[in-house]
Amino acid sequence: MQQVFRQDRVQVLKGEWGANIPLIRNNLCPLSFIDVPEQAYIDGTLAVYEFNQIDLLRDVFIWAYERSCQRYLAITQTMAEPDPLRIRYREALILAVQAIVRNRRVPSALNILRLADELVPENDQEVFVKMVLEALQRIHEGSVARFRLKLSDFQAWKPIRDQQHQSTLD
Repeated sequence: MQQVFRQDRVQVLKGEWGANIPLIRNNLCPLSFIDVPEQAYIDGTLAVYEFNQIDLLRDVFIWAYERSCQRYLAITQTMAEPDPLRIRYREALILAVQAIVRNRRVPSALNILRLADELVPENDQEVFVKMVLEALQRIHEGSVARFRLKLSDFQAWKPIRDQQHQSTLD
């Protein structure tokens, strides 16, 4: 019984994804039936199959699409715009963080600038150094995988960062 439910749910999800392809291609909000009352959907579907009347199902669809648009817009308005430099230098950022952590270097602008000479063009080095410094200050046990680091490497380096941070506070 549970297997049948899973297969039906997968079919519904595939149908929703397929229905959203033309919407997304035309820069429209994707459709979701998450908030649709189940009984309204059932009644609309039965009206189509039993009486050949589309009015109720059309109204349910319009209501669902309006709700989907509201949810989608609310989500997209809270999202930050992606930083083009962070995207362009994503791999260089990872390499710089790895080099500082694995070689147990102090997370200083000078150490990062030495790496930046090899990784990014000169005109972007100042911004790149700030990005790396920020990443090194924010890295924690839960985010080491993002930089393809071993937890043991991070744990060995963390006291160096913490000591440098403490000395800047003194």
